[in-house]
Amino acid sequence: MHFNYTEDNNNLIINGVTDFDIMQTMECGQCFHFQKIDDLEYGLVYKDNLLHIKQEGDKLILEDTSISDFEKIWKHYFDLDRDYKSIKEKLIEADERLREVIDKNYGVRILNQDFTETLMSFIISQNKQIPHIKKIVQDLSRKYGNYLGAINGEEFYSFPDVGQLGNIQIEDYRKCKTGFRAPYLFEAAMWIGGKENIGMELSDLGYETAKEKLKEIKGVGDKVANCVLLFSLGYRNSFPVDVWIKRIMEEMYFGKTTDNNKIMEFAKEKFGELGGYAQQYLFFYARENLKK
Repeated sequence: MHFNYTEDNNNLIINGVTDFDIMQTMECGQCFHFQKIDDLEYGLVYKDNLLHIKQEGDKLILEDTSISDFEKIWKHYFDLDRDYKSIKEKLIEADERLREVIDKNYGVRILNQDFTETLMSFIISQNKQIPHIKKIVQDLSRKYGNYLGAINGEEFYSFPDVGQLGNIQIEDYRKCKTGFRAPYLFEAAMWIGGKENIGMELSDLGYETAKEKLKEIKGVGDKVANCVLLFSLGYRNSFPVDVWIKRIMEEMYFGKTTDNNKIMEFAKEKFGELGGYAQQYLFFYARENLKK
């Protein structure tokens, strides 16, 4: 994507952005470390970086952001260099029934998130609604992370890094309302802490090997592992199956109840290397359109 930049009072204005909607991207269940400020306006955290972003049509406004920050951090985070028009065309070619799903959710992009935070967040996510997950992530960040700044009176903190996680005990996690997930979070933090550059290593292992490696962590099954692989390790063929995906896949493709392994196998054959993109379009569509 070619970017046309304008700088105005420390704000970066990017014109001509296509195939991107900030609301759809932030609210599609792939991340939890953000706050909605207004329609198409968000405050969000990535590692030690805080961003205040607004969208007006094909224009993005990044407050207190330089061209250098955008090029180094946010362009990659929002996956803005990738050709989503082509991805969507290929998915519709693979299955015409995806046209409505994609048209309704045209602006979803898969974020390139931090490995440690993504792993911990999706362990938290088990049997939890998105507002609850966001609250726990926020509480852990406030208590153990670093203060990054405020947007419209809302304070933002970084998610605890590997060193900070090493000081959090099981009881500390329980105090943040993590419930049965507390020992899983503790074990995951210990697992990460003992492995330097583990995110990079996992990115190079190949999908199946990386997934099995993640599943060595107690409390990490196929769904959590696939989310981590998709949202932080670059495995765009990953196809996480949760309640919403199970429902939409059964409705669209099976016509009956089926098990998660069959759904993942079907997705692999149907969507191949684009499975993760299909998953995100289907997830957001299911959550917005299927009756609860």
